[in-house]
Amino acid sequence: MTAIRPDRVGNERPASEKISETDQAVTAFEGEIREFVRRDIAFLRRPQAEAAPDTEPTAENVNALIRRVSGSSLEEIDRVILELRTVRDMLRTEGERVTREVAGFASLNHAAVTSMKIIADSLSQWRNAPRPITDAS
Repeated sequence: MTAIRPDRVGNERPASEKISETDQAVTAFEGEIREFVRRDIAFLRRPQAEAAPDTEPTAENVNALIRRVSGSSLEEIDRVILELRTVRDMLRTEGERVTREVAGFASLNHAAVTSMKIIADSLSQWRNAPRPITDAS
C-alpha cells in the first residue's frame, strides 16, 4: 500500500488524501516484515563471508536450519518414548498381577476339586455301608 503525501505543509489533509488507521497499521506491519527478512538474510549471509574457503557455507546453513527444525521433533520423539516406557512398565506390572491372580484361582480350583473328591468318596461309603435289618412285622 502506498501513502499519499500532501503537497502543503501542515497537519490538515483533504478528505481524499487522509490515510486510515488500518492502512497505516498495514504499512507499518509490512515494513516490520521487510526488516525481519532483511535481518534474516543478513544473518544467513554472514557465515558465508566469514567461512573458510574450504568450507561450504550453504551446507552449514542447511545444517543449522535442520537443527532448528528437528529440535522440536526430537523433543516430541523423546516425549513419546517416555510415554511408551511408562505404558510398558504399567503393562509389565499388570501382567505380573494377572499372573498372581491366575495362580490364586488355579490353587483355589485345585482345593475345590480335592474337596469334591473327598465329599464324593464319603457319600459313596455311606451308600455302600451295610444297613441294619429291621423287622417289618
